[in-house]
Amino acid sequence: MTKLKVQTIIKSSNGKVQSSNIGRKFKSMEKVYDLEERTAKFGEDIIEFAQSLARNEINRPLISQVVRSATSIGANYMEADGAESKKDFIYKIALCKKEAKETKHWLRMIAKANFHKVNDCHNLSKEAHELVLIFSSIIISNNKKNADNSRTK
Repeated sequence: MTKLKVQTIIKSSNGKVQSSNIGRKFKSMEKVYDLEERTAKFGEDIIEFAQSLARNEINRPLISQVVRSATSIGANYMEADGAESKKDFIYKIALCKKEAKETKHWLRMIAKANFHKVNDCHNLSKEAHELVLIFSSIIISNNKKNADNSRTK
């Protein structure tokens, strides 16, 4: 399969629409994502997953960490959506990306400690990775716009 560009349209809760291109190994398609809903759903999925894990000495801190990092993705996205400036927006989106990457780490540790939950961890990690790609694309797109604007001045 060849690597094609996917046009991703991201709609924020206030109606702003941002477009970005993310390289993927899929046929070219257009998808509309409501990132507010997607990040909230991801946090909810992590909470459900965490509730399915045994409470023991190893899992307790791992569960706490993964729930904290995964649910803060949506919280930071909500803050980014209401940002007062472009600089603040980019900062909050970068926090979303950071928390998504951290969530991937905690899911890896949970998979190691709970071999019977490897598939669940893998599926959740895939979604976290997609969020990382989306937030990276937003950052790159905004940095490019800023660079283009500074050249035209």
